[in-house]
Amino acid sequence: MLKSIKTTKFIPLVVSAVIMAGCASTQPSAPVAEEVVSLESADNTPAWYLSKIQPNQSLQTQQSYTLLAAWAYLKQGDTGSADKLLHSLKDALNTEVAIQAQKRYLQAQSLQMQSKPEDALAELVFPAQWALQDWQWREYYQLRARLYGELQQPIEQVRQLSSLERYVPAHERNQINDAIWKALQPLSSEQLARFTDDHSNSIFAGWMQLAYLAKHYAVAPNELIRYLGQWQQQNPSHPGAVKLPTDLEKALNTKPYRPQKIAVLLPLTGARANIANPVKQGILSSYLAGGDPQVEIAFYDTATDVVTAYQTAQSQGAEFVIGPLLPDNVNKLQAFLAQSDQMPTALPQLYLNQPSQLSQLQNQYFFALSPSQEAADAAKHLFQDGVKMPLLLVSNDATGQRMAEAFKQEWMQLTDKEAEVHFYPNGDKMGEAVKAALGVRDSEERIARMKQLIGNQLQGDFRSRRDIDAIYMIANAGELTLLKPFIDVSFSVFAQPVPLYTSSRGRLDKDTSQTAIELNNISFSDIPWLIQPNEETAEVANLWPTWRNSQKRLYIMGYDALDLVGRLAQMHAFPGFQYQGRSGELSVTPEGVIERHLSWGKYQRGKLKPL
Repeated sequence: MLKSIKTTKFIPLVVSAVIMAGCASTQPSAPVAEEVVSLESADNTPAWYLSKIQPNQSLQTQQSYTLLAAWAYLKQGDTGSADKLLHSLKDALNTEVAIQAQKRYLQAQSLQMQSKPEDALAELVFPAQWALQDWQWREYYQLRARLYGELQQPIEQVRQLSSLERYVPAHERNQINDAIWKALQPLSSEQLARFTDDHSNSIFAGWMQLAYLAKHYAVAPNELIRYLGQWQQQNPSHPGAVKLPTDLEKALNTKPYRPQKIAVLLPLTGARANIANPVKQGILSSYLAGGDPQVEIAFYDTATDVVTAYQTAQSQGAEFVIGPLLPDNVNKLQAFLAQSDQMPTALPQLYLNQPSQLSQLQNQYFFALSPSQEAADAAKHLFQDGVKMPLLLVSNDATGQRMAEAFKQEWMQLTDKEAEVHFYPNGDKMGEAVKAALGVRDSEERIARMKQLIGNQLQGDFRSRRDIDAIYMIANAGELTLLKPFIDVSFSVFAQPVPLYTSSRGRLDKDTSQTAIELNNISFSDIPWLIQPNEETAEVANLWPTWRNSQKRLYIMGYDALDLVGRLAQMHAFPGFQYQGRSGELSVTPEGVIERHLSWGKYQRGKLKPL
């Protein structure tokens, strides 16, 4: 190990000496036939390229071999040795643009390998007037696209991939088109619309237009076909016009569900009827607001037996099923339909909860107000807010543990880093748990030890942690009103309080004068319908004045469930499509799960203000 370290340190000295010798020598030397050195690939070892450097070579040849050696080091994962070689060229680069371009490219590649994508992008800038070979422009745009992908900037990633297309062979363009289309899928139609008139790159603008049309008209196939035809006429040579993306072609060829009779399976009687009633009212409200009068909706009671209710609906001509609602009934019906003799007759179905194990049956969808899904969505929101080091304070119960795990998994996928989680007990020990999580207890213990050594006359304030930049609290409303004051008093006078986030579980049902004190400056996730009051929310409050927020969310889930029926087939065929429902921005995973992207609001002066 010591030998390799010494060798690495010696390399830039050798290279610098050789380059200086080539520049400063005044002794005549025999003419040497210069060999053409290609920078396109580095297939040999670093030592081989370094051995090729000779004092009587031109400066350009010496620099080329040095760059190739650096490139070979990077292929071995040795960024330290590569950086030293690149640094040795700092003051020796001539005006040959191919050399300058390759040095910038290798420095950027090294920075990427060191997990510094922002620094890599700042380094990797080629002036448009540089006359470079196609392979250099190809690697330039490829690396910039990867860097923007790492930074979760899909618009800029697509811009780079659009420029890359002109520098690759025809047989490789389909791969680039697939990468562009995949990067565009998470974007909403509103985000896409802002770039449809970009005149700087016609290929880029064309992709944005195509993605916008696909998102905006995905559930209206006839309109989508018409607008796609117009777009293809206007962009006949665009890669997306030559061959439409596979999932878009699939969505165009997918027939939507058009049932004439919809069965709704809910517990209409018994102890759980009070949970099902808001869902039922939401379905009826959606039907009365814009439903097809030719469609019949029939409700079936699952209180006695969910399988019997399903079979009754099937025998009475149901063509689509919404429900059941309760988890046990979902699992029971799934097990029944999974039997081989039942599979061929299974109806298209939108369950109002998720089973313990997702079904392998066709035409099965799962729509749930899942706390775990909300926590995963919160991880995405914090990441988009620029949070780097979140700390989770979590109620030590089954729901809290599931939500924390969902947040952690999503955060790991976004950042490749673990999110720090601290569980707190309810009651008197909550404050101690908060102190421990924020590092206050350690600070207080250090002060106490100092007082033992120096005396009680020592004055000192505790210090809280400064490495975290946000706190996500998983708590119900009662816990949150206790948790927030503990957090407030646990930040020392030396530290700036960090942003506080929580889920809809922590929201109070009614805003009061106390809300300004207890919940001020906390950001909440919730369904858009409850974040932004409107005529509908006021009407529901008048019709059902005793409903809590939890019941209103069930009402909206029922409302959206009926709206989704005619959209599900296209949404499933085209995963990038997002429907703006009242319960969130909705999309369908390949497994048929309805994912919700929620809205956010912040309490300010006792009122929840939309963000």
